[in-house]
Amino acid sequence: MNEEINTEDKYNKAISDRQSHVNEILNNQSNKKIVVAGPGTGKTFLFKEVLKGKNKTLTLTFVNALVEDLSLELCGISDVKTLHGFARGAFGTVKKKDAKGKDIKCGVKISPILSRIIKEDAKILLSKDIDFDYIFQNLEDKKEEIEFYKRRKGYYDYYGYSDIVYAIVKYFEKEKDKIPSYDQVVVDEFQDFNKLEVALIELLSEKNPILLAGDDDQALYDFKSASAEYIRMRYSEENKDYTSFTLPYCSRCTRIIVEATNDIISSAIKNGNLKDRINKSYQYFEDINKDKESDKYPKIIYGQAFPKQIPWFIKERIEEIAEQEKKNFDVLIISPTKVQSRLIVEALKTKGFKNIVTADKKENTDICMLDGLKLLLDDGKSNLGWRIVAKFLFNNQDFTTLLNETNKDNPKNITELVNKKIKKEVNEMLKTLKALEDDKIKIDEENFSSLLRKIKMDPYKIVRNILKDKINSEINIGNPGIRKIPIKTATIQGSKGLSAEYVFITHFDDQYFIKNKDKNIISDQDICNFIVAMTRARKKVILVSSNKKDPTFLGWINQDRVERLS
Repeated sequence: MNEEINTEDKYNKAISDRQSHVNEILNNQSNKKIVVAGPGTGKTFLFKEVLKGKNKTLTLTFVNALVEDLSLELCGISDVKTLHGFARGAFGTVKKKDAKGKDIKCGVKISPILSRIIKEDAKILLSKDIDFDYIFQNLEDKKEEIEFYKRRKGYYDYYGYSDIVYAIVKYFEKEKDKIPSYDQVVVDEFQDFNKLEVALIELLSEKNPILLAGDDDQALYDFKSASAEYIRMRYSEENKDYTSFTLPYCSRCTRIIVEATNDIISSAIKNGNLKDRINKSYQYFEDINKDKESDKYPKIIYGQAFPKQIPWFIKERIEEIAEQEKKNFDVLIISPTKVQSRLIVEALKTKGFKNIVTADKKENTDICMLDGLKLLLDDGKSNLGWRIVAKFLFNNQDFTTLLNETNKDNPKNITELVNKKIKKEVNEMLKTLKALEDDKIKIDEENFSSLLRKIKMDPYKIVRNILKDKINSEINIGNPGIRKIPIKTATIQGSKGLSAEYVFITHFDDQYFIKNKDKNIISDQDICNFIVAMTRARKKVILVSSNKKDPTFLGWINQDRVERLS
């Protein structure tokens, strides 16, 4: 009886301790707060509490997937936006004068490929290789490059993701009275913000109560000039502007995952990594249901399989889980690269799995003709659309001549610079695309085949993949008990914001998890990647290597916490 009372006291104390951290944040009167919250420690719950009862609020992050999730969680209590989405909306309220001196609102169009287009233009027109995104993200004072970008942007009448944030920052710096007012601004994933994004947040904080949330142990996006130093600077004792808080209790993961994560952090520090890391507690949250799961899954699972055997390895483990659970459960498969992820998906489908979703968005870094044609479907005179299409229809010399014409003072629109033959060719392609949108319009098969060739789509490959999926979906192969188990696949970056009961981390080898050619040189980014992958799991983590040699990070976990599969 006394044991039952003590257990109940333990859980009540855990709830009370966790709530005390939330209350400390809610009751503090500071207008600038920074919250460091590890994986699964209840940021979204905190956001709801902070935003509750307020009329006009704004929540900012920079990842579209996180915007979608937060928009659902905060539905009705906050306007959730990416930074470029916020900048676009802010410019939508800016007024300018028309030819008659009347106020008109600025229409703003955004293209995610604009900076790459203008980078290509700079190579031809300036004979320079310029990373414009880097210049904007780091607020570099490069007048010549920025002026060139502005001219090209003006000609194309589009903004890119980085330059629209840059533009709103410069606008607010000059027009402080135009900074919008909110009852509360919340900023998520602050550890992944760059200098430009931080500048926007600081401008908003001049006029609004602001709460920053993030975790320097989960910094993933250094490729966009993001740095964890910004969250560390604001959390430090030297920074008197922000009041600092933590959320230490992880209620997502089982005890073993929290303990293994702490092992990794301790080993990283001993190795000389994470020198500037914010010193904070990351603790398992005592809960009756979580304790049962923790007792059921007391180990991190580690196995080895040749690359082609990994899908079989996953299938075997899922069957074992199904025998234990005897009910539905969800799975997340995290792989280092999109290619590895895609191959696993294809192989699992042949083994009978029918409910697989890929979390990573398809991103083709190559600009294709279809990008331009889609713009022309919306606006037949779009300079950006015509410029993209022209690159594929003109030879190099004619394309260079065209670009030089568009770079003159008071340049003509591209529709005025291309000949009738090219216009006719493009119009035929647009007519075919419009017919695809409207079932009532008959598609000319010859024009359709021609379009596919020009946009470099292989119809036989497309049909082959469709038929393969159809065959696999209609043939009931494999274990019927696991066919419809919901499975998501993602890279580590793509897994941000996701969680699942069971997480497989594939190709868990130094070759992929330590980026430096010298595998003795481990970066903080490598460590953060592994921590993020591990902490997606609510119940159990299964690590699978594709190499016989033990990975370095496996040795960073207390081996008493690891179960090796023979």
